[in-house]
Amino acid sequence: MALTGGDVLLEKKGPIAHLTLSHGKYTVVTWEMRQLVADRFADIDADPDIRVVVVRSDGEHFTSGGDIAGFMEVDPMDFTDLGHNVTAPARSTKPVIAAIDGYCFGVGCEMALSCDIRLGTPRTQFALPEMNLGMIPGSGGTQRLSRLIGLSRAKFHIMTATRISSQQALDWGILAEVHDDREALDSAADALAEKMAGFSPIAQRTAKEVLDKGIDGPLYTGIDLERKAYAMLRSTHDFAEGVAAFGEKRKPEFTGR
Repeated sequence: MALTGGDVLLEKKGPIAHLTLSHGKYTVVTWEMRQLVADRFADIDADPDIRVVVVRSDGEHFTSGGDIAGFMEVDPMDFTDLGHNVTAPARSTKPVIAAIDGYCFGVGCEMALSCDIRLGTPRTQFALPEMNLGMIPGSGGTQRLSRLIGLSRAKFHIMTATRISSQQALDWGILAEVHDDREALDSAADALAEKMAGFSPIAQRTAKEVLDKGIDGPLYTGIDLERKAYAMLRSTHDFAEGVAAFGEKRKPEFTGR
């Protein structure tokens, strides 16, 4: 029987949106929660005052994965858009930080991989265990993991359902930082969000777009994209403000224009 309940809580604190996965100790992601992720990001992207997003869970684990039994009750045609809702962080115009403690498995791993920056703790573990069910990841896991850690490593971890430790994740670039415990992780994520919220939102948005689109094309296509984006930013108020603040030795006041 499919699990019901769970929530994706959205709280705005100044320019930072805090998105919290909530469904018990293991934060099992239900079908309804998947859609809530997309709904919350639609609200975030429509709010010009939000500059940065932090995603975390209120359970003991970031998430142990999706509601496996519930998948058998979903019409197969509904799976054609499976990866669209939980990968909303990748399509968001705002930078997204994932604060990951404990298990980050299955759909939770795919959601985390679609975020821009991931922070963890020593007890953070990643896994795409779908092979145990006679299945493969269906929300971008095969593609995003292989781009992050290389094809050979991705094949090993996906085709054998082997977990990735916190240290491996840090060494391979899945995690940007590892902090001592949940408290330190939350503090670091909030501090990073505050720092990023102080930058020009248009420059942040442009950097995300250039990085994401450039990585999938030939080198010179990416360089051309970067050059044009640089030229576009040259005409913004934020760039003029940044240059003026640098010359006047003061903190810039970016407005996103």
